[in-house]
Amino acid sequence: MYIQKFAETLKHLIGNKSITSVAKEIGIPQQTLSRYILCQREIGIENLCKIADYFDVSVDYLIGRKEY
Repeated sequence: MYIQKFAETLKHLIGNKSITSVAKEIGIPQQTLSRYILCQREIGIENLCKIADYFDVSVDYLIGRKEY
C-alpha cells in the first residue's frame, strides 16, 4: 500500500520536470528514481529523506500517511 501511494505522490511532485534532472538534483541515480515510480523497488530511509527534503514535504506525506 505505501509503495503504491509513494509512487503516485512522487509522480505528482515531479510533475512536468524530467526524472533525470530531478534525480540528479536529489543525488540519486535516475534508474533508481524511475524504479520507485514504477513500484519496482522499495525505497530506503536515506533516499526517502532525500526526496522529502528536496520537495520540502514530510516522509508521512510521501508515503500517504498524512495529507500535505
